[in-house]
Amino acid sequence: MNLTPPPSPKAHPALRTGTLLATACVVLAALAGCGTDDTADRATQGAVKAAEPVEPAVRKQKPVYGLPGMPPVLDPEDVYAADRPGKLSPVVKDFPSRIYVPNTESDTVTVIDPRTYKVTETIQVGHQPQHVVPSWDMKTLWVNNNRGHTLTPIDPKSGKAGKPVDVHDPYNLYFTPDGKYAVVMASLDRQLVFRDPHTMKVKHTEPVSCYGVNHADFSLDGRYFIVSCEFSGELLKVDTARMKVVAQQKLPFQGAMPQDVKMSPDGKRFYVADMMADGMWVLDGDTFSKPKLLPTGKGTHGLYVSRDSKEMYVSNRGEGTVSVFDFGRNALTKKWKLPKGGSPDMGGVSADGRTLWLSGRYDSEVYAIDTRTGAEIARVPVGRGPHGLAVYPQPGRYSLGHTGIFR
Repeated sequence: MNLTPPPSPKAHPALRTGTLLATACVVLAALAGCGTDDTADRATQGAVKAAEPVEPAVRKQKPVYGLPGMPPVLDPEDVYAADRPGKLSPVVKDFPSRIYVPNTESDTVTVIDPRTYKVTETIQVGHQPQHVVPSWDMKTLWVNNNRGHTLTPIDPKSGKAGKPVDVHDPYNLYFTPDGKYAVVMASLDRQLVFRDPHTMKVKHTEPVSCYGVNHADFSLDGRYFIVSCEFSGELLKVDTARMKVVAQQKLPFQGAMPQDVKMSPDGKRFYVADMMADGMWVLDGDTFSKPKLLPTGKGTHGLYVSRDSKEMYVSNRGEGTVSVFDFGRNALTKKWKLPKGGSPDMGGVSADGRTLWLSGRYDSEVYAIDTRTGAEIARVPVGRGPHGLAVYPQPGRYSLGHTGIFR
């Protein structure tokens, strides 16, 4: 509001003419209503004070100074703001909607049409495919052939597989928020390998002392990421630009086996699934604080954020359930049980947000679950050992990798 004090009585021409008393009285009366310099200041102060209660509604959000080259954060309070239902990038809007399921024991990728729940194709790939990963630019799906030491590219527009690319020990794959590097989680090699995101040529290798690097997620500003080490029960904090491990800690649970990693919408907390601790570890990523365990269910494995950023779906592989975590309440609010049991593992949420797709790791099947009711919609038979399936396309501007972390 622009509050300009009225002119002082000395400056008013009517007050400099003694014979115009009536006019002066009128002017003085008007000035009394608006206030002199002093009263105007008090009126201004009063108006500002009166406006204070509504100030939070118009207060500007604190800007996020992200990793150089990273697309700007749309909403500092919701890192998933670009992932709303149907908000597809022009890059992917014409891609057919499909579910891509890597079968670790069959060396294949099963392709499912989510509208009919039918298998449309089976693609032969390399040995022990673990995850199907959308590239940073969202134009390619990379199949991580872990023991075959290759990545198989799939064109999501045509559904055709391309020539495999030699990459050693590609258990999982991520992309830095600036799109500059692909990050291969070389689990058995004990390395984080930073590669060209297109050619996959090695740019930097970061040795790690933990064992079994497998999953990760990036901070709100993209300047660091948290990595889980499955076989030694540890967490790493990695500086993105420097490509260096800057902190490391052991989880406070004997036999811990950390799995999927996800960040809260406001960027203040990281959640780490642990299949042996049967819950999620919660920690502050900035301070890399000692994590606290939130029990969710036996064999906690995958973490997937809802399209409205209000909830997170937690797959409990060891008991055939999915727990629902409410970010606002900071609590578990529901648990959905698969009616015939199962081994819900990894997957993703449909573009419209209505279906959660999960692989059944030990049951050679895939589950489609209604996110509004928790009811099982369908079970689709696939190959042996289905693991990190990708729902594609999904909303978002770019991909950070894994089975689809979009921002």
